[in-house]
Amino acid sequence: MIALTTETLDSWADDPNGPVALHLRQKLMPVEDDCPVIFPPTYADIGYNIDTLSDGSKVCTIDSVGSQANRMEPMFKASAPEERENPLAELVPQIVIDLHSEGGHAETLSVLDLAHRSADAVVYSSPKLAQQVTAAFKALSQRNDAWPLCCIAPTSLVFGVWDSRGDSGEKRPRVIRSIIRAWGVDVLSAAAQFNSVSKHLTDEQKTELQKEANARKTKLSEKGFADAPATFRKLTGSADKAVPQFKNGSPNPERRVLGGVYVWDRIEREVTVNLVALRCLRGADARKTQDIRRYILALTMIAATAEMDFFLRSGCQLQIPETTDEWSIVPRRGIPEKAALSSSTVSNLLLSYARSAVTPFKAAWPKELTYKFDLKQAKNLLAKKEADEADEG
Repeated sequence: MIALTTETLDSWADDPNGPVALHLRQKLMPVEDDCPVIFPPTYADIGYNIDTLSDGSKVCTIDSVGSQANRMEPMFKASAPEERENPLAELVPQIVIDLHSEGGHAETLSVLDLAHRSADAVVYSSPKLAQQVTAAFKALSQRNDAWPLCCIAPTSLVFGVWDSRGDSGEKRPRVIRSIIRAWGVDVLSAAAQFNSVSKHLTDEQKTELQKEANARKTKLSEKGFADAPATFRKLTGSADKAVPQFKNGSPNPERRVLGGVYVWDRIEREVTVNLVALRCLRGADARKTQDIRRYILALTMIAATAEMDFFLRSGCQLQIPETTDEWSIVPRRGIPEKAALSSSTVSNLLLSYARSAVTPFKAAWPKELTYKFDLKQAKNLLAKKEADEADEG
């Protein structure tokens, strides 16, 4: 089993003939180990994202690629004042956006919390920050120069970014990709009954409340003044008509309230570090190209090997039953080799490597780290988007 060293990391970043990827298949299980029922994310009108394979077995998305990226990226964010200092925060610029101030309280948001990272609408609604990001994407699209973006929002290159709201339209793939799936699942249904206060009201009170509800075109059950069963999911538009509550005289399972999935087989998290995508990053010269690749690799490896709390949502808390993660180093051709990359053995090495790799970029970090959200700029962005859509239509 290959042990990680500084020289190994350098070769992964620099050697064009080096391995093409690193891969981890990590087994997970519910914290209630004797009850393999978990709650996946739900999506509008389709419920759980489940595919049926050719052998009839079903696989369910437990945490999507985008969701995993958004869970990992904030690990580089500075800690709150009352918390212990986060050593990873020194590795990236701590840019925040001041959204508004009310009652003496400033509402701010870190760029590391934004779903679309440096290409987020909030970034483009902050004039001074938008100017710098626009220039960085221009350098990336016109000269294939990733240096400016590394100096403003390096995690955009780690977790992927698409400048869909800017002029460049530049799209960069994720260097790290992670997803959690459950294999061999059956969907369970849930039901609930809300008992209101109505039985304690007089007939006159009920009549008056019903008149008011009719006048306001609302339902008493929605306001808590009538009993309400919860047995069927609410759907919208054409889905509501296409998926009836009853089918062939019986409740339609596809319309029932979702009650989680029973996992017969396994739950797995797959993490892939794309070394080909990493080595596609370039700078203005050979030295800057090397600096960029080593820096982005350092951030990527920290994210890939970090211990995560798998509390994904209510009813879906997972843990890792094995003490050591088994990573594979995937060559361009041939059999993958095993590598010792568990967090407990490489965390100090990676932090030291990252501190060295970030040094060339720190001098070019923005001097200003707090930017103001501008409502007028946001409205202009909406107008621009509408114009673009009209042109495409």
